[in-house]
Amino acid sequence: MKDEKPGTGKRVCIVGASGKLGHYMVQHALDRGYEVTGVCREKSIDKLAEFGSSITVHGGATNDRAVIERAVEGCDAVLTVLVPWGVNDYSSGTAQAVLDYAPTARLVFSCGWHITRDGKDVYGWKIKAAVAVGRLAKLARLADIGDQVEACRRIFDSRTRWTVVRGSDLEEGDAEGLPVWSRHVGDPILASNRTRRIDYARFMVEAIENDELIHEAPAIVGRLTPSALAHAKAAGSLPGLRFGVGTLHAFAEVSVAHHRRPPTARDEIARAWNPGRA
Repeated sequence: MKDEKPGTGKRVCIVGASGKLGHYMVQHALDRGYEVTGVCREKSIDKLAEFGSSITVHGGATNDRAVIERAVEGCDAVLTVLVPWGVNDYSSGTAQAVLDYAPTARLVFSCGWHITRDGKDVYGWKIKAAVAVGRLAKLARLADIGDQVEACRRIFDSRTRWTVVRGSDLEEGDAEGLPVWSRHVGDPILASNRTRRIDYARFMVEAIENDELIHEAPAIVGRLTPSALAHAKAAGSLPGLRFGVGTLHAFAEVSVAHHRRPPTARDEIARAWNPGRA
């Protein structure tokens, strides 16, 4: 039907549904017509009470293989928040369970910018400091960033239809629209290092239907941040493309397309003048 929602007739499982990001993903998925199943710790189930009978919740640790097996059964897609809590292989255990029990589903994982797929990311002192703090947290048995790295290594090496969405610093606030992205941290478009949590969740959900993001690890940033707008203004100086308030709604699609298509001669010239761009 002409007005059919993209998720109609499809089931999605959200692993980590009770957290702030998970909450937004549940709402975006419902808005797009998906049947939603969620996984969260038993003590956090009440946080999802507002959704009532519109979702099915499986209580338990997200690295509990039996819980994940039940939750992802029959799902067309699985959205997973990889958290580095504790020192008991929480992230890698969660990822491995999803990979094992939903091998044919569309898989979308979330993590931070510190994850690198090809070693070409360029990190500033803030991210390096955060990683150092993460190592201290492991010694205190609070968190294990290294396990999140291991989780992503397993995802990258798998034969599943995965996407790993790497988020910038997150903030609350009204939606600004679909974030823009780059393949590598260090791209000037990402310099603002800020994304609305509600928009990050939207990117995760919309990635389900975007096959061009399969086997990509997009690093995202808010579309209305200064660095994203500066990128749009620079693009607007190219022939045939103008930048202004009226073009903001189209900017995300223009920027994503810029990163997807094969490089043109104009792209190569731009890279020569701006070697930091991905």
